[in-house]
Amino acid sequence: MTLLRTQLGTTLRGHRLRQRRTLRDVSGAARVSLGYLSEVERGQKEASSELLASICDALEVELADLLAEVSLGLRGADGRLRPLVPAVDALDVP
Repeated sequence: MTLLRTQLGTTLRGHRLRQRRTLRDVSGAARVSLGYLSEVERGQKEASSELLASICDALEVELADLLAEVSLGLRGADGRLRPLVPAVDALDVP
């Protein structure tokens, strides 16, 4: 299972690389440290909604479009929704 932060980072990195921009360029425009942006792109840090909005502004990508793209990536190659597996309730476990 792919983590949301991993797919989000991969998608952000894809946008940056397609624009042929450096981490330094985007981090400066987004007003976030280069190291932190790198960690977000690698899926090592959870980005706040404010930080995501700032990065999206720097990349000239709408936040809603980014999230839609991430959602498609999480669905997998076939594009179908995966059924949710109910969590085991701690009270049901002996």
